[in-house]
Amino acid sequence: MMSKSPLARVKSFFADLFLWSFFVVGLATSMGGAGAVLDGTAKTAATFVGIAVALFTGSKITKKPKIKAFLSSRPVLWFLFLFNGGVAAVSYVTMDGAKGIATAAGMGLVSLGAAGGLVSNYRNGGRTAPEEPMSEAPSQQQPAYEPQYPQPVYDAPYEHPAYDAPAPYQQQPVRGTANRPGDDTHWA
Repeated sequence: MMSKSPLARVKSFFADLFLWSFFVVGLATSMGGAGAVLDGTAKTAATFVGIAVALFTGSKITKKPKIKAFLSSRPVLWFLFLFNGGVAAVSYVTMDGAKGIATAAGMGLVSLGAAGGLVSNYRNGGRTAPEEPMSEAPSQQQPAYEPQYPQPVYDAPYEHPAYDAPAPYQQQPVRGTANRPGDDTHWA
C-alpha cells in the first residue's frame, strides 16, 4: 500500500482531531457539563444535543480500521459485556424511576451488543478480519495468494544435466562389486 502524501496526512490529522474533540465535548455536555453554565430548559436541551453529538461522532470514530479492530478483540468484548451488564443491573436496582430504567436499558443494550460480538467471534473460530482500506491504484495491489515455492511448468524447456553426470533414474553401481564405471576387471 502506498503511503499518503504529506497534505493527505495533515488533512487526516485535523479531521481526526476535530472528530475526537467533538466527541469529548459531546460526552462532557451530556454527562452534566452543561449544568455548570446553564439551568432549566437550556440545560436539558444542551444535554440532549451533547448526547446526539457524542453518538454521531462516536459512530464515525468506531468505523476507523484500527478502532474497529481494537473494539472487536476478545478481551475488550468481554470487558464491555461484563462491565456494562453489571452497571445495568446495579443502576436498575439503585436508581429510582425512569432515569434508572433508561440507564439500565442503555447499558444493557451495550452489554448485549458485546455479547453478540463474542458469539460472532466464537462462530468464526476467533478470527476477526479488520477491514483495510483499498489502495488507490488497483494495479499495485498484491495478489491474495502467493505460493511459497515456484510451481513447475510442464513442457517448459529445462536445462539438461551434463552427460557425464549420472542421471537420478540410472542404476547406481553396487559397492564392492566389479560393475563400477570404467572398471573392466570383471571381464578378465
